[in-house]
Amino acid sequence: MNLKDENLYYVGGVVRDEILGLPSLDIDFCYEGNAIEFAKNSGLNIVKENPDFGTVRVLYEGQEIDIASTRTETYPQAGHLPVVDKIGCPLKDDLKRRDFTVNAMAKNTLTGEIVDYFNSKDDLKSKKLRVLHQNSFIDDPSRIIRALKFSARFGFGLDDCTKTLQEECLGNINYDMSYHRIKKEIKETFNLNSDKLLREFIRSGIYKLLGKNQDIPEIKGSAENLINLVKPCICWIVYAGLFDLSNFDLTKEESDIIEWVKKLKRANISSEWNLYRLFSESPIESVIIYGLVREYDLAYHYLKSLRSIKPLVNGNDLINLGIEQGKLFKEIFEFITEEKFKNPKLSKEEELALIKNKYL
Repeated sequence: MNLKDENLYYVGGVVRDEILGLPSLDIDFCYEGNAIEFAKNSGLNIVKENPDFGTVRVLYEGQEIDIASTRTETYPQAGHLPVVDKIGCPLKDDLKRRDFTVNAMAKNTLTGEIVDYFNSKDDLKSKKLRVLHQNSFIDDPSRIIRALKFSARFGFGLDDCTKTLQEECLGNINYDMSYHRIKKEIKETFNLNSDKLLREFIRSGIYKLLGKNQDIPEIKGSAENLINLVKPCICWIVYAGLFDLSNFDLTKEESDIIEWVKKLKRANISSEWNLYRLFSESPIESVIIYGLVREYDLAYHYLKSLRSIKPLVNGNDLINLGIEQGKLFKEIFEFITEEKFKNPKLSKEEELALIKNKYL
């Protein structure tokens, strides 16, 4: 029982990365024929089957691995998810449905032969991104964002024909499309954390894919620097949050970040203490976005200097002093936070002394 077969191939990014001499983020398998039948006939430990798409998940050497059948797809509605047309088609037809030639190679698991129907190796050598057919961006506009991601990761650029097709698509966008795919590509792209990438996102008009009537933000400083300074949990939304994300299906955490940005924009920051209280209550991503579109120096000052100012006492310390949990807890923490803000060098013992003196 093994994953070597004359009809089983590595496909896509893993082949590209091997040729480039880079570690691959994902390893994808494709079987020329029906992958589910192959898994059953090979005695592989099947975890999950998806007959509609011809995919199967197997447990192999302690890891779960997905194997896809070769298939063709059609787009009944441009910009939406495709439907499977035929499962078990020739390998060339499967590779033809992919985004760019550099991702449309396969490597036989048995012989090690690399299959290249579309001169993909030449495009890799010249660092060119080339679509496989004229309707590629119309079928799936998220490929435009994917191209931007590859340009940032590998230094690739669009070939002349692909560039023209991109400009035509961005000049006549069909906004009735799958924003789920757009969001997925936006997340992967902006998680690379690159000011240069953001500038190209705006310059080339790719931001228009986020929805109608997008405003181009006037950016006050470096998102990359602020993100590297504080390492926020949701990097991508710092960049995407500069635009209108109303078409996206955001999680509660993501929505809260955007709402806090609106709240910060409305706030009247009249003093450093006022700034500290307001920023310390909001998600760190919101502070960064606010700094990028409003007051960069204020956001940087908070993130660099003020953010680390926090009381050393905690709830257990107050309970040990005989103080019952309730509204007084909040009042005490606000009091000691302000004292800590005035004198960041206060020790825990000094904080407790201040609390005893005022409240006991």
